[in-house]
Amino acid sequence: MILAQLSVYPIGEGTSLGSFVRKGIQVIKDSGYTYSVGGLSTAIEVPDMDSLFALVKEVRQAHLDQGAKRIVVDLKIDDRGDKDATLKSKINSVT
Repeated sequence: MILAQLSVYPIGEGTSLGSFVRKGIQVIKDSGYTYSVGGLSTAIEVPDMDSLFALVKEVRQAHLDQGAKRIVVDLKIDDRGDKDATLKSKINSVT
């Protein structure tokens, strides 16, 4: 299982980016992967790197389809090989 923290946002589209963020979250929701929306990013569980990058490409494309001319992708990946981790297990380990 790959855990990722993803933030995708356009630059130059004004100060309120809610419509872009909502569209990106909808793409993630439609993927069927487990996810958790945070204040500054969204955490996602995916089975492998190919799935993660395909999802990032879909979110990016959704922003382009909304008219974004420049997009920033901030991606953090936790690829742990010694045990299976989930978003829930990560949270439980620190709370």
